[in-house]
Amino acid sequence: MNLVHCDRVSRLPPFDALVAFDAAVRLRSMTRAADELGVTQSAVSHRIRRLEAFMGAPLLHRYNSGLAPTSAGSALVEGLEALLGQMAELKARCAAASGGERLRVGVGAALAQSWLVRRLPAFTARHPDISIGLEIIDAEAAPATADLDVRFQWTPVEELRATTTQRPLFREDVFPVCHPALAPAGFTPGDPSVLSHLPLLHKGQPGRAGGEWSWPVWLERLGLPPRPRETLRFASLDLAIAAALEGAGVVLGRTLLVGDALAEGRLVRLLPPRWDMPCDKAYLIRWPSALRDDPRVIAFVSWLVREAESMRAGSGTPA
Repeated sequence: MNLVHCDRVSRLPPFDALVAFDAAVRLRSMTRAADELGVTQSAVSHRIRRLEAFMGAPLLHRYNSGLAPTSAGSALVEGLEALLGQMAELKARCAAASGGERLRVGVGAALAQSWLVRRLPAFTARHPDISIGLEIIDAEAAPATADLDVRFQWTPVEELRATTTQRPLFREDVFPVCHPALAPAGFTPGDPSVLSHLPLLHKGQPGRAGGEWSWPVWLERLGLPPRPRETLRFASLDLAIAAALEGAGVVLGRTLLVGDALAEGRLVRLLPPRWDMPCDKAYLIRWPSALRDDPRVIAFVSWLVREAESMRAGSGTPA
């Protein structure tokens, strides 16, 4: 190997450690940085220790209230902001030189099928210069795909906050819905006893989700007798909703995933909104810090936020 090349490499800081440091400083937390990067907290700590060893100085103060940069860390933050901005510009130039501006978007199957896919043509019509590459990921965990430009993250509601690399999108409620043909003739939402006579569709593993997804919890709060046994259980919510659309039974749906079907009359509510239960998780849209100023990301995220606001305004769902 060329000695000049070796010397150049030895003078470069570990890039993964720089990314971990940037996330930890912005979020003031190793745990939150780990969530954003899709790695463990110990991995973030290890990378930052490696960066401190490379720089020859401590970079972070660790307080009970969170992390804060040392004087050396502050100097690195200033230089890192410029570096990440240059990296984003370089990526954009490379994409332009290769003739493609594809924005790689990671999204869970349920959200893609029930909501996003049918809205994407409106975005591409407004932004014909931006090509979208949609990839299905596990919505309940950080995706293993490291080179996504934007991803939807299904996360606890206490993490809902806007930062330079994420925006909260949807707060949803959970409520029972079914195919119109399954509801009694002339039925209007109001009498919970209707659920005593209809097949119930379950999703996920028993006891692993919040109470809002548990039919036994719903039956108890509605004052209805428990069911002796289950009839149908599905591994995921998108499968359960698909079964409900075919008339197989009543599903506990989320505002966003059943909103279009309700508006189009493909599903109907069985209870008025006062019975809705808030979902303990919600959607964030996230992107790498190097793409904070990428015009494609800015355009896509701004459009998503507008769509979210429109959806909430139309359904009465609180932001």
